[in-house]
Amino acid sequence: MSSPLRVALPKGRMLTNALLLWQQIGSGVRDEDLASRRLILPSSDGRFEFLPVKAQDVGTYVEAGVADAGVVGWDVLAEHQPDVLHPLDLRFGRCRVVIAAPRGSEYPHLAGGATPRVATKYVETARRFFAERGLQVDLVRISGSVEIAPLLGLSDWILDLVESGRTLAENNLVVIDQVCETSARLIVNRASHKLRLEEHQRLISELEGVLKPLGSLEQLPSAGMPQ
Repeated sequence: MSSPLRVALPKGRMLTNALLLWQQIGSGVRDEDLASRRLILPSSDGRFEFLPVKAQDVGTYVEAGVADAGVVGWDVLAEHQPDVLHPLDLRFGRCRVVIAAPRGSEYPHLAGGATPRVATKYVETARRFFAERGLQVDLVRISGSVEIAPLLGLSDWILDLVESGRTLAENNLVVIDQVCETSARLIVNRASHKLRLEEHQRLISELEGVLKPLGSLEQLPSAGMPQ
């Protein structure tokens, strides 16, 4: 019998949604394992091992072959660009990557030809976005709350991930441009895909079978899953 497929999953809300999705294909995680401090979580049917890691590390684990597959947001995938396959949009974790600024801000140019300062945790994404538009900006890397940067005069605009827009509104910020839409994606190690093709194809087929009739993961039952 072959070893389980190892799947790297991002910690947080996306971990809950991913485990819920695998539960629907008969490969959930037992309650006692979820409640434990185990770093690798086996599926109840023995087909998978789940590796909860930081979102930005999922691509690294999958590209290196430490994990056969993974789940990660398109925003993280686009930022870090690991050399992996991404065969399936899992259609949960839907958000937008946007440019936002205080109400009344100038965009895409500042008065007097000043170079705009843009605070973001998505530095490479921002660099590509503004370069494609021929706009010169100074990027300010922020790892925490990006919304505070314009309020403190650290930046003119921000580039950040937005779900409902509530945090922007509460800080008197408005969306002035959209970079891309994002959702959770299944990614696969290239070598593993070749060596274990049948297993990967089965997984993709099963996930598609759950997602297609529903349209999105939000319609799946949540009973028994961690919150």
